[in-house]
Amino acid sequence: MDKPALFLTNDDGVEAKGLEVLIKELHSKGHPLVVLAPAREQSCSGMRLTLNHQLKLEEREDIAKSIRELDGPPLRIFSLDGTPCDCAIVAIDGGLRAWAPEIKPTMCVSGINQGPNLSVDVLHSGTVSAAREASLYGMPSIALSLATYEHSNFEESLPAMVSLIEACVGKLPRTPFNLGRPEGCSIVPEGTNMSQLIMSAFANGDMILNINSPRTWNGTIQTVSLGSRWYRNAIDIRDIEQFDVGFKVGAAKIVEEDISETDCNAINSDSVAVTPLSSWPINHPLGLSAEIMQAASQAAPSGLPKWLL
Repeated sequence: MDKPALFLTNDDGVEAKGLEVLIKELHSKGHPLVVLAPAREQSCSGMRLTLNHQLKLEEREDIAKSIRELDGPPLRIFSLDGTPCDCAIVAIDGGLRAWAPEIKPTMCVSGINQGPNLSVDVLHSGTVSAAREASLYGMPSIALSLATYEHSNFEESLPAMVSLIEACVGKLPRTPFNLGRPEGCSIVPEGTNMSQLIMSAFANGDMILNINSPRTWNGTIQTVSLGSRWYRNAIDIRDIEQFDVGFKVGAAKIVEEDISETDCNAINSDSVAVTPLSSWPINHPLGLSAEIMQAASQAAPSGLPKWLL
């Protein structure tokens, strides 16, 4: 049986190693792939959009050719001179149909990012924001990150990430039924029990999964909530020439509170952290309740989300 197609993007750029590793692995497993990623690095871009400027689209057949397997599934790779959220919007709001009509994605996968996207990071992250932007357009979405800058060994925890991708697409309809939000807010999560409600929210694009892998993986997975992470001494004040002052943003110290069953603690214990996030603010008509989000963060004995089994 043919495997579901996927739309891939990131914030580290179309030539980033994390994206290349992910493309190779999913392509080898038989997934048709269409990639639209920023032409250059766009880390910490959040949900920024490029307005009133033409964005250059380029097909990167050179990258696809270096990866494509003989008799393998379809693989198309494009770059866009824009942000991760630009990529998600351009792809889903008509771009994919125009450039790669032969590939109809079931889900968006953003990553694999180099560096953690834990706790408050999800508000700044271009990786997480691209997944959220895709979900706002009704496409089920997940974000993947390697939570370290100490090395770029994406392969170590790749099996966990791929197993989570395949667990998700195995529960989803091949064609996202809420793509483009044709009925606005009238499509809401449905189900006769909590697991069905959560799965419906994910399928609708009302919830995304944020997945971080640790510096060294111990083989376990934890489904958890967001933790508490603080960036201290984030501003470096520098004299520029004679009178001006410049600022460089980048934390000198990161402080994490010791709170159990959170993404920070999971990563610090060398587990892969799976964190459900509401796509919408809680006071939006489609915002998910605290009760649903708490249930979505409950783990099965395997560590995977209960609702995904």
